[in-house]
Amino acid sequence: MRYDGKSFDYPWIMTFKERFDLYPFCPEVSGGLSIPRVPAERKGDKVLTLLGGDVTTAYVLGAEKALALCRKEEIQKALLKAKSPSCGKDLIYDGTYTKTLTKGHGVACALLLKAGIDVYTEEEGEKLT
Repeated sequence: MRYDGKSFDYPWIMTFKERFDLYPFCPEVSGGLSIPRVPAERKGDKVLTLLGGDVTTAYVLGAEKALALCRKEEIQKALLKAKSPSCGKDLIYDGTYTKTLTKGHGVACALLLKAGIDVYTEEEGEKLT
């Protein structure tokens, strides 16, 4: 489910059950944020909401919990949501709320990559082997 309470169906993800143990996890919710919530985007080292609130602490906590789960369960690959301020890989929204993308990673993605975990987005799920 997305930050705004909407969801998209990715039926192909369920085919991974045959090859992988799946651990559904949302760093943003784990960090203390609700669904639905005000949109947030990453701007430098901060994550700010559309209304100007600073939710960086929640994003960092959620990223740390994601990494802790990966270490506990010996998870080596993560499938994350593209463009998200938490899970985005390579491209994220730039903090202007204009749907403009910039190079960078979401908070959780960056931490997982730094820890040596292979990260994929739903846009590159076919690369998972």
